[in-house]
Parts: sequence; structure tokens; C-alpha cells
Amino acid sequence: MTHDIRKLHPADLAIHLDALADILLACVADGASVSFVLPFSQAEATTFWLQKVFPAVQNGETVLLGSFLNGELVGTVQLCLGLPANQQHRGDVSKLLVHPKARRAGLARALMQALEEETRKRGKVLLVLDTRSGDPSQRLYESLGYQVAGSIPGFCKHPTEEHFEATTYLYKALD
Repeated sequence: MTHDIRKLHPADLAIHLDALADILLACVADGASVSFVLPFSQAEATTFWLQKVFPAVQNGETVLLGSFLNGELVGTVQLCLGLPANQQHRGDVSKLLVHPKARRAGLARALMQALEEETRKRGKVLLVLDTRSGDPSQRLYESLGYQVAGSIPGFCKHPTEEHFEATTYLYKALD
């Protein structure tokens, strides 16, 4: 299996819309806590990319990275740069998603490492993110050197069950 990470440019977005929607839909259906709850439709996933992410990529506020496995887009992460004037030294990590069929191949780690490199190229010195407390993604982030800043109990609704979950905020100072 060969995989590569690519920056998705504004001209690439329409080409990858279906794959991006499929990744998001599959991750939510698999229980990922990424702002959505079930029931969640293909149309809602498509709308998210079209209305929220694509405009931010087009105006330069977000960098969208894609992970391709044997030529197929199977993962993505966003570097959000549209921050206030007093926070121009940092970026936010958003929506690290790997399709369930492509997990356990190191793609999430590779996406995060590429995101960190992109952040450094842009002269940023700090990354911030949040994740469901205790989620496997938290272990990934910590293994990459992210430090826990704190946790908020009852922060978000579980995507498939009727209860609220804690969210942990993490950060990483880049050298």
C-alpha cells in the first residue's frame, strides 16, 4: 500500500467533494466525535464541505490536507489559520478524519506530521486542538508531543448515544 499526503487546493475541491463527504459520513457513523450526531446524511456531509470548509480554503483561512491510499482519498485534516490579530502566531487543528476502512495504517499520524510541517512553513509556533477525552485520537496527539491543557466535562453530545462527553484541549509548541 502506498500513501501520500497532499494539500488540496481550491481547484481540487470539487474533484474530491464526494470522497470528502464519504469520509466524514463514515467517521460519524463509526462514532467519531467531530461535531455531528446521527442521523447524519450524505447531503449534510456534502453541505458541510461546500458551505463551511471550501470557502475557508478558497479565502486562505484554512489549509486542507488529504491522505491518499493507492490513489484514493481516505483521510483529511484542516489547519485553521483565520484567527484574531492577537493569535496570528498559531493555528488550530480541525477534523482529523480517516475513513474506517483505512485505519491502522499510520495515515492519521502522517496527516498530523504534514500539518505540523505546513504550520512551520507558515511561521506559526503553536498548534491547538480538542478531542473527545479518552478517545484513541488523544493518545495519538499525546504520542506526537501534544500536551493536555485541560478538559471540560459534558462539552459535547455523543454522536450515537444520548449522553454528554468531556472534551480535552491539547497544544503543541513547534520548534
